[in-house]
Amino acid sequence: METQITDASEIFSIEMKVRDYELDMQGIVNNGVYFNYLEHARHEYMLSKNIDVAGLAKQGINLVVVRSELDYKSSLYSGDLFRVSVKPERVSKVKFGFRQQVIRSHDAKVCVDAFVIGTALSEKGRPFVPEWLNMLPPNKA
Repeated sequence: METQITDASEIFSIEMKVRDYELDMQGIVNNGVYFNYLEHARHEYMLSKNIDVAGLAKQGINLVVVRSELDYKSSLYSGDLFRVSVKPERVSKVKFGFRQQVIRSHDAKVCVDAFVIGTALSEKGRPFVPEWLNMLPPNKA
């Protein structure tokens, strides 16, 4: 599959809005919902680079998360607008990572800092190195 990753060091972001059903009993976004926000932003990032996650799955190539690190900094409430940023990087020969943040729009407060690590697996469950993985900048950590 052809891709258009030209400058993977760029930071991609999308804006979203908190929906009432995402709140917990305290009236704040449930901690598990942030995983959905982060995943949606990663998928949108991939689509923006002509990498169709669903299309890859149909070809027997699955992109899977192997590790998620989330630091919760502040809460989101019903109706809050926020941005989710995505910055990809190469973690190892077969792993890629996404540095992500959830940032509340009205005050630019960081609500979540995340680092999500994934890999690609072939239809036989073996590591698969997609061409676009070689275009990602190396992990600096």
